[in-house]
Amino acid sequence: MGIDTALEYADQLLYERTGKHLSDLQSHILQQTWQGRTYSQVATHAGYSEGHVKDVASQLWKHLSEALGERITKGNLRSRLVNRLKRTLKSAPGSAAVIATIRANTSAPPAAVTAQSAQQPTHDPAFLGRQSALTQLDVLSKSHRIIVIQGEGGIGKTTLAQQYCQRFDQVLELLMAKESANITPVESVVEEWLRQHFNEEPGREFGVTLSRLKRHLQTQQIGILIDNLEPALNSDGQFIGEHRHYVELLRTLTSASATVLITSRDRLCEPGIKVYHYRLPGLALSAWQQYFQAHSIDTQLPEHFSILQQMHRAYGGNAKAMEILCAAALEDFDGDLGSYWQENKADLLGTADLRNLVGSQVNRLHQLDPDAYRVFCRLGCYRYQDQPQLNSEAILALMWDIPAGRQRQTLHSLRDRSLLEFHKGHYWLHPVSRAEAIARLRQSHDWQQANRTAAQYWSDRIQTIRSVEDGLQALEAYYHLIAAQDYNAAAAVLLKSRHNQWRQFLPLASSLYRMGLLQPVINAITQVLPHVQIAQSELNNILGDVYWITGDIHRAIACQEKTLEQATKQALETTSEQTLEQDHNNKPIQISSPTYSDYYFKMLTVDAHLSIGLYCIDLWELSQAAERFQRVINLATGSAHQAWADKATIGLALVRAHLGQTKAAKDLANKVFAQFTSGPDDEHGRHAYFLQLLGQTFEQTGALEKAQALYERAMASAEAGHYVQVKAKTLTGLASLQRQKGDTAAAIALHTKAIELCKNIGATCDLAEAYFQLGCSGQSDSPAHTRTDYLPEQQRSCYFEQAIALFSKIRAPRQVERVAAAKSAIA
Repeated sequence: MGIDTALEYADQLLYERTGKHLSDLQSHILQQTWQGRTYSQVATHAGYSEGHVKDVASQLWKHLSEALGERITKGNLRSRLVNRLKRTLKSAPGSAAVIATIRANTSAPPAAVTAQSAQQPTHDPAFLGRQSALTQLDVLSKSHRIIVIQGEGGIGKTTLAQQYCQRFDQVLELLMAKESANITPVESVVEEWLRQHFNEEPGREFGVTLSRLKRHLQTQQIGILIDNLEPALNSDGQFIGEHRHYVELLRTLTSASATVLITSRDRLCEPGIKVYHYRLPGLALSAWQQYFQAHSIDTQLPEHFSILQQMHRAYGGNAKAMEILCAAALEDFDGDLGSYWQENKADLLGTADLRNLVGSQVNRLHQLDPDAYRVFCRLGCYRYQDQPQLNSEAILALMWDIPAGRQRQTLHSLRDRSLLEFHKGHYWLHPVSRAEAIARLRQSHDWQQANRTAAQYWSDRIQTIRSVEDGLQALEAYYHLIAAQDYNAAAAVLLKSRHNQWRQFLPLASSLYRMGLLQPVINAITQVLPHVQIAQSELNNILGDVYWITGDIHRAIACQEKTLEQATKQALETTSEQTLEQDHNNKPIQISSPTYSDYYFKMLTVDAHLSIGLYCIDLWELSQAAERFQRVINLATGSAHQAWADKATIGLALVRAHLGQTKAAKDLANKVFAQFTSGPDDEHGRHAYFLQLLGQTFEQTGALEKAQALYERAMASAEAGHYVQVKAKTLTGLASLQRQKGDTAAAIALHTKAIELCKNIGATCDLAEAYFQLGCSGQSDSPAHTRTDYLPEQQRSCYFEQAIALFSKIRAPRQVERVAAAKSAIA
């Protein structure tokens, strides 16, 4: 079972379970897991934090487990999918050959690629991957006389219908003209059928002619194929006026025993005619592999297979696109898929054939339903990446100039014409259709307005950030405003405050990085910063914290220094204002609402000083940290910013403890101890970070029971609120306590967990400290310890070296000296 078959099967399972196909990240996780990669390797390759990759993987394993009725994990994924597919195929025709193929491919190396389909194999390159569709038509024909095979241009409707009709003794075929003006009258069609196929003359009246046709249909096994019906339909899916007699033909066919197949891009909506619409999906990746392989492009090469995956996803498995791309790669690039894709992937409609494939359908929409055409173009503004599907409200939001009574009708018009994909209340544009929509939207006057309206939709949709999914949806507004080059409004999206899962009222960017989405926040802020003025202080304040977590502390300090400089400047220039934007009616609407006031600028000032103090602790620049904390205390004590003074007091207490000033450290810690411990439990982790700092302080001063209680409380809060960084730091603290109690084995176990969590979120400073503390905990001073209770000197030295390497990367020379001194002590 190759990775392509695994992806196809998993995609089918996920779609049946959730109504959604695999996202790019989910596909990447499956592919890399199949090849034995670790989560860390997957995250590095995909550009996400390891924690986010694990969250996405966990949900994916959950969905697959529910779909298969057995527990699926990273470790058993490969064996479970192979075994399930074997069982599924046992009763299928030709299953022995398929199972043999699966066994052969299962024993191959993980990176091997199979050119065999999981369906019944076929060697005809003109008809691939449609065995399940043929089976579906067989089932449908038992209960439906007329079946409309519906789908976008090039999906393979006609090929499938013609293949299915081969089972009939006789086939009556009607190919509709591409232009409405050239459609053959139905009377002439039926007359020709009678003369050519049944050697009978038609009647003088059309009704008589239909009766004679019906009599012949009752006595033979006949299939009827009406191909390319949409030119005969109007904007409501009914036959145009001059061809209404086609309705009579279909009524006659319904009452006869023939099977009628109709292919159409549009939905047939004639009252009184019962039809079944079968939406034809794109070809599976395995079918594309077989086709390219049959045309002498070796898809078993890993580099070719990877490119083919991208092409297949970009074109949604479209059969015509498959033929065009294969021919172009052969003719223009001698079969080199990599070179072809590098040249053409930025323009999915680069060839004339591909442009015509979509363009003709969109042009027809423009003629029949101008309202739906405008909405189709506007839908090109949505990205379909982090949010691959839309609900109806997202589409209705773009209908600002369409009366409310017509909006649902317009939505159905797009869906019925195969220009808008639909499943269980969710909508999306096929990638090729989106390329056409974007091109037309850019040429219209709606580009700015469509993106800003979409931004408003996403911003209004999310009121509270409770999950990564909520955060990513809210962030969609940012991307729309960047597309519109409205940088001030894009910055306002990042700064819009909402309540989050930790019961904090924080800007969107702050909530996102706390959830582990570090790189997306860095990318968003650095992209918008050069283009804005009024929001620079706030953006730098957040960016500094993200750089700090990733270990880029000196850049983090530079960001906070800019915050201090800019906040002072803004405080002089701004009294109180809000970032306002204009909606399509030129009325002011609020994209985001940071209220600039004396309180706000002072908050930025004390927060920046507090942050720099915390950064300096990680650099082990303790005197500088103490100076920053004292400045916060002086500025905030007795003011509306007292909370910052309390946090700075904890930071200063920890610094005093590290400097060996035990009495001063205890006095400061006891001063704020009651405030952080006497209230209700902080179940949502709001103060968890400073609880563990306070725990460190009491540990350093010898108050181990207080430290234990604070660590446990911080741990409960971090776990309840999914605050991974705090959990990791707290584990390090608890491990240190176990070391002091003489339980070295427990200490090592806790350190190991802390290291794993730090790696997951990319917390470089905390990871370096965890390695250092593990090295310190590697030997027990307890006389009762056994050989399993400590680490060999060489292994301890290795941990110290890892800590030194990380601190050197951070450019923290004082920390390097600290670790080196501890290392030399064990030599």
